[in-house]
Amino acid sequence: MPRKHYLTDMDGVLVSGRQMIPGADQFIERLKASGAEWLVLTNNPLYTPRDLSYRLGTIGLDIPAERIFTSGLATARFLQAQRPEGTAFVIGESGLTGPIHDVGYVMTDHNPDYVVLGETHNYSVEAITRAVRLVAAGARFIATNPDPTGPSEHGIVPACGAMAALIERACGVAPFFVGKPNPLMMRLALNHLGIHSEEAIMIGDRMDTDIVAGVQAGLGTILVLSGVTRGEDVTKFSYQPTRIVNSVDEILR
Repeated sequence: MPRKHYLTDMDGVLVSGRQMIPGADQFIERLKASGAEWLVLTNNPLYTPRDLSYRLGTIGLDIPAERIFTSGLATARFLQAQRPEGTAFVIGESGLTGPIHDVGYVMTDHNPDYVVLGETHNYSVEAITRAVRLVAAGARFIATNPDPTGPSEHGIVPACGAMAALIERACGVAPFFVGKPNPLMMRLALNHLGIHSEEAIMIGDRMDTDIVAGVQAGLGTILVLSGVTRGEDVTKFSYQPTRIVNSVDEILR
């Protein structure tokens, strides 16, 4: 594969739960030594890149904050491009509210331009009800990512996609999802690095998010079998990855 720059998913590729996938640390070191541009992409909007960098460091993955690009960052950049210095009612944690503040947005529940739904450790019925009423009144509805569930120490928990479906059902307005599989997130990440899609490869563990987004954005794709998608399931999809490996430990060797 002649392309030389890399976008890589995090969950299922570098980590599984709170554990590092074997060989992921060596892959990151090979990336650093290669001179390639690279980013870790995640649909997780809970944490800032600095927070994620620290959390990854505690399990042995040395990934600088500037090499992490979240759906929270992508959402903030999308809002900035659509309506500079606008207003938004935001449901989310610092990984979403921080970037939105940073691009000059005011957060308010008084006639906002947007309702922005992310993820939070505790969804509030009051906040969801307010979001429903604001969207019904004309606020544009944006959501960070379509994932219906997320992991926790005690099992799965409702995530952004599930709560977005609740709001949509209540007010009849569908959200615009910024995160994967929307190829917009790939484009924003490529712009962040200053590289072209023809020079880049997307590494992911899910055919229905990582690989399809990479294909739609014109990237080369590598499917790793260390996460969600099993090898026997790949042929069921009408699009195919450029390459399949067992884990990232086989890449750049």
